[in-house]
Formats: sequence, structure tokens, C-alpha cells
Amino acid sequence: MSAAAPGAVSSAVIDAIQPDSWADRVGLQAGDRLLRVNDHPVRDVVDVQFYAAGDALAVVVNRDGCTRAFQAPRRYGEPLGMTFSTPTFDGVRRCDNHCAFCFIAQMPPGLRRSLYVRDDDYRYSFLFGSYITLTNLDDQDWARLEEQVLSPLYVSVHTTDPALRRQILQNPAAPDVRAQIDRLGTLGIMVHTQVVLVPELNDGPHLDRTIGELADRYPVVQSVSVVPVGLTRYHRRGGRVPTDAEARAVYNQVTEWQVRLRKRLGVGFAYLSDEWYLRLGLPTPPPAAYDGLDLTENGVGLVSHFRTSAIRRACSQRSDTPSSACTIVTGTLFASWLAQAVAGLNGVGRVEVVPVINHFFGETVTVAGLLTGQDVVAQLAQHGGDAPIILPPAMFGGPEGQTLDEMMPDDIARLLGRAVIVPSE
Repeated sequence: MSAAAPGAVSSAVIDAIQPDSWADRVGLQAGDRLLRVNDHPVRDVVDVQFYAAGDALAVVVNRDGCTRAFQAPRRYGEPLGMTFSTPTFDGVRRCDNHCAFCFIAQMPPGLRRSLYVRDDDYRYSFLFGSYITLTNLDDQDWARLEEQVLSPLYVSVHTTDPALRRQILQNPAAPDVRAQIDRLGTLGIMVHTQVVLVPELNDGPHLDRTIGELADRYPVVQSVSVVPVGLTRYHRRGGRVPTDAEARAVYNQVTEWQVRLRKRLGVGFAYLSDEWYLRLGLPTPPPAAYDGLDLTENGVGLVSHFRTSAIRRACSQRSDTPSSACTIVTGTLFASWLAQAVAGLNGVGRVEVVPVINHFFGETVTVAGLLTGQDVVAQLAQHGGDAPIILPPAMFGGPEGQTLDEMMPDDIARLLGRAVIVPSE
């Protein structure tokens, strides 16, 4: 269900105006509430960009309680120049499913309210690559998808067996995702899909069926990412993470599919998230294995991307002058690989990799992006040292750039008495 009625506009307030843009030229101001673009009400930034396309541009805003209209041709290449504090003006579409492995349902109480919002919004999927289930689309949504051709979308499939998918989603009304994907294809919309793999639920023959039926829909379906289920210590609804033997079986199964599909489709199509390789101690694939796709937000090819970018930086920065020492913090999953990667860079400085155990969510949560400030501070204080600390940018995903437990980089630096560096991603 929507957080607000369809078409309702609650927060289309212009946050800033870009200098030398159309909005700047016609006199729009920060604080103006955008009402219409070329006679269309706007629900989000997608509407703004879609209806502002073209040479003629007219907008209506509310300024200090008064309605004002602005109109002028848009020059070639001229930016629109309006930014907003939130990409959606009518709220966020909420999830109507109840997956046992939903990460939001596995968080402790007391964190900031926004962390408990279970969004399932196709606009966020289009804008940011968020995975959605498609279960809450109504006729107006489908009409808009047809009009604006929002492609690609990112879809959590989990399984193509309709009955099993309803069981996984805990939603007896969930439509057949295959039919929904086919409908998207008729609209010219491509999709990337994911399977969150739960042992003894959607693995084995179920995974074979899912990959096969999605591959039959290539190129509408561009990819399927296979990701292991993640469970925190607050998980209370059954399920478990894969054993090493099960992880090896999944690796073998998906690798066999990749070989077959590369011959048939010309691409690997089915991609394992990095966690499978790192857990099994296997080398991650080279960048070419991902066929030009960027699935790093889902943990697919992230190590390969890091390796390539790190090598490039090292080659460009290597010199005969030693640099100062530093301590790189990461999660336990990535630490061993990262330590090996930086070993070859120690000629330009003393680099130490320190894995931080996630006590906040539980030791089964091993990725760097879910580390908290309190775990970093406690374990780095015990570890000792005075070198600058490099922290993973993914830790600081809050609206103000804070950690999940509301710490800023400066807070961590102050508590440890050491310089803290958060590199740009």
C-alpha cells in the first residue's frame, strides 16, 4: 500500500537551486513547493524529469502560500536545476509481504525510525536499484510504467514457483511473478532479479527451476543474482544460513548454469554474490565475468570492482617515497581477501587490515556495511595503535552520514584518539 493516496503531493519542496540552470534563470527559489510541471501534477523526481523533457517548460509552485507560474524555453543542454530532499513527494510505497528473512524485521529496537520502514517502491528500484517484489502494483502503477517505461527495475523473485513464492513472501495474494515480468517485457522494461537463497526452502531443484525460467525470459530478464540469506541474532522466525557443504553445492550449481547459459545466451546471466566465493576461500571472478553489468549494490562483483580500482590507484600513486602507516577496518567476510590484496602495496606504507566482529547484529553478519560505531570503537581500542584508521564508506549510510548506531566519523575519531578517514566510494 502507498504511504499516501496516489497522486497526493506532500513534500515536493525544492531543497536547492543549481546555479546557471533553467530553474535559476526563471527565478525559482529554495523553499518553493512544486505543484505542476507542464500541466502535470508531480509525485516524485521521476515525474519531474519525465514531464520536463522537451524544449517548452512551464511550472507552477506554491511560494509563501501563493501560487506562482514560471515559463520559459529550456536551452539545449541546460540543466533543470531543482533538487529535493526526498525523491518521492507522496510517501514511500510500503511492503505488503512478511518474509521471514526480511532484514528490517531482524533489527533491534531503539534505532532511528527510518531503519524500520519496509519499502517496496518501484520508483526507488528505478532510481537506486532497490529490489522490489512487484506484489503491490495497482492499475495506476502499471499505467505509469507503460507511459514512462521505467527501465530497468530490480525484482526479488526468490523462486518462480508461485505457491512457494507466496509461502516465502507470506502473502497468499502475491501474483505470479513470471506473468508480471512478461508484462513488463511487453512495456519495454528490462529487469534484474535476485534470489535470496534459504537452505531447504528455495535451493536445489527449486533454484534450477528459477534460473531456467528466468533465463527463458532473457533479454527482458538481464540477470539473476544468487545471494545467501542473512540472519541477525535478533532473528526469531526460523530458517538458517547455509552450511559450508550447502554453499559449495550452490557454487557448483550456479557455476554449471553459467557455463550452459554463456553458450546459449552469450552471457553468464546467473551470478553469485561475492559472499559465496569469500566464504569458500575461492577466487572471485574477473570483471569480464559480469558481462558489463553493475550489480555491486547487491554484493555481486564488488570484490572484482575493488580489486580493479585499487590496482589502478596503486599504479597511479606508487612512488619511492614511503607513505605513512594506516589501519583499514572491514568486516570479517572481506578481511582475509583484503589483507592479501594490500600485502602487495606495503612498499608504499605499512597497511594493516583489522577485521571487526559484528557483535551488534551477531557474528553471522559479516559484511562491512553493517558494522556499527560501537563495535569499531570497542575492538580498535583493544587492538591499539595510533595510525590513521580507514573506515568503509558503507558504514555511514544514515541521512546525515552516520552509522546504524548514530555515530559520525568524528565521534569515532574522538573516542579512539586517532585520525579517521572515510574514502569516497
